[in-house]
Amino acid sequence: MKTIRRLYFYAVALISLEVVLWGLISLIRSILDETVGGGAETLSQALALILVGVPIFLFHWLMAQRFSAQDEEEKVSSLRAIFLYAVLLGTLIPLVQNLLALIDRSFIQTVRMAAERAIIGGSQTWPDNVIAILMNGLVAVYFWNILRGEWKTLPSKENFTDVRRLYRYLWTLYSLLMVIFGAEQVIRFLFYVPSNVLGGIGRETLVNGLSLLVVGTPIWFYSWRIIQDSLADAAEKDSNLRLGILYILALSGVITVLTTSAMLVNIIVTKLLGADMTNVDFIQQIGGVISIGVPLGAVWAYYGYWLTRHIASIGDVVRQAGMKRVYFYILSALGLGGAFIGVFTLIKFTINFLTGGQSLFSTEYMRGDLARAISLLVAWLPLWLMTWRPMQAESFAKDETGDHARQSIIRRVYLYLALFAGVIGGMASAVALVFQLIRILLSGQIENTFLSSVLNDFQLLILFVVLLIYHLAVLRRDSLSTADALSAKQSQFKVLVVDSGENFGESILAALAKFAPSVPVTMTSAAEKPSGKFDALILSGSLAVNTPDWFGSFKGNRIIVPNEAAGLIWAGGINRQSVQQAAQLIRQLAEGQEIHQQTSGSSAWMIIIYIGAALFGLELLFLLLALGISLIAG
Repeated sequence: MKTIRRLYFYAVALISLEVVLWGLISLIRSILDETVGGGAETLSQALALILVGVPIFLFHWLMAQRFSAQDEEEKVSSLRAIFLYAVLLGTLIPLVQNLLALIDRSFIQTVRMAAERAIIGGSQTWPDNVIAILMNGLVAVYFWNILRGEWKTLPSKENFTDVRRLYRYLWTLYSLLMVIFGAEQVIRFLFYVPSNVLGGIGRETLVNGLSLLVVGTPIWFYSWRIIQDSLADAAEKDSNLRLGILYILALSGVITVLTTSAMLVNIIVTKLLGADMTNVDFIQQIGGVISIGVPLGAVWAYYGYWLTRHIASIGDVVRQAGMKRVYFYILSALGLGGAFIGVFTLIKFTINFLTGGQSLFSTEYMRGDLARAISLLVAWLPLWLMTWRPMQAESFAKDETGDHARQSIIRRVYLYLALFAGVIGGMASAVALVFQLIRILLSGQIENTFLSSVLNDFQLLILFVVLLIYHLAVLRRDSLSTADALSAKQSQFKVLVVDSGENFGESILAALAKFAPSVPVTMTSAAEKPSGKFDALILSGSLAVNTPDWFGSFKGNRIIVPNEAAGLIWAGGINRQSVQQAAQLIRQLAEGQEIHQQTSGSSAWMIIIYIGAALFGLELLFLLLALGISLIAG
């Protein structure tokens, strides 16, 4: 009930605050600038927003403050942290946007161009921007002071720390996006120099790009510097959010660079094959591609470096290898897909050339096929080879690393996705091929393109079959290379199970038989002192509270499974999966993996905002890719 009440008060407070804030901004704008104010209608609208919004905001905000002062749970709640940092985002981002508009328009007017050519705020005036900056700044200062006071008095800072971490990374992504687009605009302008357009079209591109760099660069530097300085805290250094952001930025950089590289090769090859393209058009097209590739190449190099350092800082070798696999297998999948399409396009060009009765480069269609095939193979085939071969070499190893590599989830996902693509693609191409043959048999009419269509369907079928057979062979080899080394390790790891009755011992034995079948298990009772040496023991929570006499002399790992017992109430509850989790821990210990205990669970709100951050990062990735495509397409 408290969570629902909390959500209601903070949601209404946030919305009403924005209503009041922009009502005040509109009111002051209408008073100081009659041309922008819009007369009585704008003034009436501003007054209505203020008169309705102020009492609603004050009531809900003061009540939220009262609840926070009276209840420690309210004070440290994730929703309160989300509200305070959301207010800062909701005021500081408009402040930055208005600052960008003011600077950009000033630069535009300095070079004697129309203000409408500014990338943002072209129809505004400097009082509009200054008013918005001042009003948003005042609200931000007020809530910043509230937040600073909260940090000094918080009895538990975990929820606020999680939200602050997300807040910092959002600023980094936001400012980095400005820097990327600013650099893209500047580089793109450079390729207009040979086309003799410096006196008119194109100058706003340079000015807009410089404005984005002037505003975005210091914000990015400051926000990223704060994140880097916070890594002295182990919680910040090991956060999943940091790892996810580094993955997204590094992958977005390398994917965009390779995509633009393929586009660049396509343009160059098309030009060399005699396409009807002027030098000006050629320079502008390669300029659009390079302007995207260079900034994202810098993002790839920089954040790829920090991703490598982050992975290297992990003490557990098994976890390090697993993190690298995620990066390599994603790139390998992309490289395989691009190389597959490139091979198909090249064979298709050959078939059309041999069956079409045309000269090699007689039509734009033929030149386009050859250029696309070459560009795809040049860009994506090396990527697949450079990422797939190390993963294969790792799986061939006869040591512990090879065993874990063959059994890794990401490798199996990759292989089964390849099998899925081979089966579905082969089925679709087979259907198309059979359709062509049956149609000819039933109609008796053979079209001019029949031979090329059948051959192209057949070659696509062959390619999918090759894809299927190759990855099926890899999967079978992995399966045949069973985890002998891991089984040997398990057989040397002795486990003692202390039976407390009520089917506890039997359930543990069943779970161990499923998850760690090679581990030797001995079961004893609490009254019997075990003989021999054991690496780990498993006992129930009730026995851990009332330990037997010999328990203190045990030197190995102790795994405690919560159970129902009179007088014992477990704060985290009794998880039905506790027995299986204990068996999985035994397997990890036997295989030499490092155990990482979760000190506290993530709240539902933190899971939601982490998902939101991931979606924001993916949206950034697709936005950059779409921008690159739009630049090429004009």
